[in-house]
Amino acid sequence: MDNRQAIGSWLSGPRAAIEESGADLGYRGEQLGLPEEGPGSIARPGRRLGALAVDWALCSLIAYGLITGSYGQTASNWALLIFFVLSVLTVGTIGFTPGKRLFGLRVVDLATGRPSPLRALLRSVLLCLALPALIWDRDGRGLHDRLARTVEVRV
Repeated sequence: MDNRQAIGSWLSGPRAAIEESGADLGYRGEQLGLPEEGPGSIARPGRRLGALAVDWALCSLIAYGLITGSYGQTASNWALLIFFVLSVLTVGTIGFTPGKRLFGLRVVDLATGRPSPLRALLRSVLLCLALPALIWDRDGRGLHDRLARTVEVRV
């Protein structure tokens, strides 16, 4: 293996390096019994980040326009609180936030198909901490989804 291959495998990530060595990891969501493509498949990171950006912008707009009147640390704190409440209420009742709905995503419970309010609360607390959302498994689920036993899928 020359240096270009070593650097290329590092940039591609551990999944590519494992698959290159001959191991078959399957597709994302296979272990969870989800389809590979289409409705019900694991949501891709781009859609998830887009939905998060829409939800955060909406919460920032509410914090800025209705509560603080100026943008600063206070507005950011209020935006986080509004994001938390929005996430708990909407994911716990209908399974998606406005941003997730716009991007065609839904949060589902692995056992029942609908997240309970308690699971939505746990997921939202961990999501607001940010670090659990940055740690992903091989199926593309964040640690916040794993601990809440939920998964974000395409509608």
